[in-house]
Amino acid sequence: MIVQRERLPRAARTWGHLTVAAFLLNALPFSLFAYAELTIPSTLAGICNATSPLWGMALSLVALSEDRPTRIRVAGLGLGFLGVLTVLGAWQGFTGVDATGTALALLASLSYPIGWIYVRRTLAGSRESHLSLTGAQLLLATLQLAVVTPLFTSLPARFPVVPLLAVAALGALGTGLAMLVQFSLVAEVGPTTAQMVTYFIPVIATAAGVAILGESLTWSTPVGAVIVLAGAALTQVRRA
Repeated sequence: MIVQRERLPRAARTWGHLTVAAFLLNALPFSLFAYAELTIPSTLAGICNATSPLWGMALSLVALSEDRPTRIRVAGLGLGFLGVLTVLGAWQGFTGVDATGTALALLASLSYPIGWIYVRRTLAGSRESHLSLTGAQLLLATLQLAVVTPLFTSLPARFPVVPLLAVAALGALGTGLAMLVQFSLVAEVGPTTAQMVTYFIPVIATAAGVAILGESLTWSTPVGAVIVLAGAALTQVRRA
């Protein structure tokens, strides 16, 4: 924002809406996923996260008349979710899965479409730039997490440099830049289609693991990736 010489929003109404958005899109899901993964495997958490577009599709039928999915887009969303299950090898099962942790992860995934629908309905006509809105929202989310975090944990005894840099990179790229791009996507194509990006998370994560960490590649990854791409393509089909 400093480089672009952008200012934070000035209207109190905008700050009020961004406070709700920060809670639904950042503070709540981040906290729920972190707590859920104490008792469930990350693969299951990824599948729960991938249900977000399906929740969004159902909610859009009620909340957003302009973003109601067609039959083809519904098929695309379902096909994309099938691709995610293929990439993650869901048929291998999750023995001894904690029900509470799974419920918390599903609740986290539900908060995303609720938050983006809220943003679409309350901030779509804002004169503020997406960069200004994103900066204000993440600032508010940081304050919310600063209040909640001490209730569940304590300050670390030391701050190793490499993990600290990793957290900074994840915050700047995985949250900061990603949230800025997502604001633009929601404004352009609506929250239902914009949340299709969730389907690509396990595909990209698996590809990065193979390329960077030398992890093994199974047949399900490329097959699932093709299915995800096909589902994403169907969601872009419009009525003639």
